[in-house]
Amino acid sequence: MQDVTGGTRDGIRAVHTVEAMSETTTPVIEATALSRRFGDLTAVDAVDLTIRRGEIVAILGPNGAGKTTLIEMLLGLRMPSGGTVRVFGLDPSGHEARSRVGAMLQDTDAPTALSVSEIVTLVRHYYPKALPVDTVLAAAGLLEHRRKRVAQLSGGLRQRLSFAVAMCGDPELLYLDEPTAALDVEARLAFWAQVRGFASSGRTVLFSTHNLAEAQSLAHRVVVIVHGRIVADGTPREIASRVGGSVVELTTDTVPEWLENATIRHTGQGTVVIRVVTAEPETFLRRMFDGGHAVTDLHVTP
Repeated sequence: MQDVTGGTRDGIRAVHTVEAMSETTTPVIEATALSRRFGDLTAVDAVDLTIRRGEIVAILGPNGAGKTTLIEMLLGLRMPSGGTVRVFGLDPSGHEARSRVGAMLQDTDAPTALSVSEIVTLVRHYYPKALPVDTVLAAAGLLEHRRKRVAQLSGGLRQRLSFAVAMCGDPELLYLDEPTAALDVEARLAFWAQVRGFASSGRTVLFSTHNLAEAQSLAHRVVVIVHGRIVADGTPREIASRVGGSVVELTTDTVPEWLENATIRHTGQGTVVIRVVTAEPETFLRRMFDGGHAVTDLHVTP
């Protein structure tokens, strides 16, 4: 006699396994030849971008490079002029995709008459898998400010509230568009500590910035966009070596024969000050030490 019940269970188990594997291998974001034009201006120009689950990716570029327009298309808030974009294999403007995404955009204003907890309570009702209010407030560092009205919040606290709103739906993918642009150094460090806490659970994070140091401090991968086009894509270290470097300044006894493209100043006390811009400061200093040169007053700065 055939075990129909057992067979059915195995069939269900097999289907679930295939679905889980497909979900794991499907890119979180997949954009192909994605473009957006505003009249004669091409803001995003034929961008190809694939982001996998668990990646923390920085979109790096100067102001006006097309970062915000790109993120708006990935969110489904703006229609492309050309190309395609899928999020979790879905249309990003559809409810199913949006329910799995959180976003912190530059232009988001909360009603100033509501309190912090009231804003979070309101927004979380839009999501099928909402986090508890206290969990969201704790993650954003807002528990002690929960009764404050939005009008009473400082700029830094408003940014925390925007972050809390983005986390309300327990998102698998989090977008952050220039999230620290208006923050001072202390508030910026506190904000990124909160984002690291969110990302530590294996979530996917995509954020835009024009600050390479900020990208280096958080991202696994940096995508550089200029005039709407991706011009580089790699690890923070790879990108830093291509678009920047370090300034090495030191005092030594003699100028190495192999030294090129350096600024040299004689002190008049039998020593020289050497200033070099290099993408590999460690290699430069190793050659100095291996050559037996005495090195003092060493400074290495990005």
